[in-house]
Amino acid sequence: MNRRTTVLGAGTVLLLVFGVLGALLPVPYVAQVPGPTYNTLGDIDGTPIITVSGREPNETSGNLNLTTVGIPQGRLTLVGAVQGWFDSEVTVVPREQVYPSDRSVEETQAANRQAFLTSEQAARGAAFAELGYPEKVVVQDLAEESAAEGQLQAGDALESVDGTPTPDQAALAAVLAGIPPGSTVEVGYTRAGEPGVATVTTAAAAEGDGSALGVLILETPYAPFDVDIEVDDVGGPSAGLMLALGVIDMVGDTDLTAGAVVAGTGTIDGAGAVGPIGGIPLKLVSAREIGAELFLVPADNCAEAVANAQPGLPLAEVATLDDALEALADLRAGRTPELC
Repeated sequence: MNRRTTVLGAGTVLLLVFGVLGALLPVPYVAQVPGPTYNTLGDIDGTPIITVSGREPNETSGNLNLTTVGIPQGRLTLVGAVQGWFDSEVTVVPREQVYPSDRSVEETQAANRQAFLTSEQAARGAAFAELGYPEKVVVQDLAEESAAEGQLQAGDALESVDGTPTPDQAALAAVLAGIPPGSTVEVGYTRAGEPGVATVTTAAAAEGDGSALGVLILETPYAPFDVDIEVDDVGGPSAGLMLALGVIDMVGDTDLTAGAVVAGTGTIDGAGAVGPIGGIPLKLVSAREIGAELFLVPADNCAEAVANAQPGLPLAEVATLDDALEALADLRAGRTPELC
């Protein structure tokens, strides 16, 4: 065997070894890909994303799609990372960015899910505020071993305690501070637009003097009907804007899309401010694939969106819920929305 043959043989063996190692060796990175989109006016496997109880929902048309980023199962290998770096529809990011080292994968997923549930709450509040519903003290949940079990429930607006109006949290706190623990009180409430009275034996306040009703509350815009949002297996807060628009379309007085397919993303707070999100290039790909006619982009993501623009997909810049509604009004009227 001559020297050349020996070198070629050794090189081939090394290439095979590196190939095998590259295909098996995990790297501290994660691949992100375009995820599914969900029409907030529609359903997932037969379950409506937005359900309205206590009034008839509006007839809607078109789509208001929230967009997501997917993460393939399993650890990313060296070969997979290299392939991802050369694929325009894959983003490879440090694993720490997605799964912080101080949390388990399960803990991270739970935190992301909680962020989504919080965004649901903000979306409802922003939508109701936009539609002009007043703020009230609303029950979010019952405390463990709550004295209000069987009397009050999530979604109830607390109107009074023993005849004293409780229009805000300060008024509720003030009246409860003067009631000794163990007292039986009558709590006036509104549930799905209907008034009611609950009889509750109070517990001791967690701090200071006075009583507690055993409920977790939030001062938020309140409508005389229930809106439930159900989207499983989605985490993070970036669906807030599209959920708020979906609620407005379902219970407002305008068909927001007039039959058009609209996609978008962005966080939202109770005041209607739209915040930036991650994964905008991949979400634009998802929107293009469903034939979206407009993509609603958080203002702080506009530069990144323009750098990753998809053919035939206009990008509307939105900093607030009002901006998004104006962009949809322009679309319905055949005008060009304010673009990035």
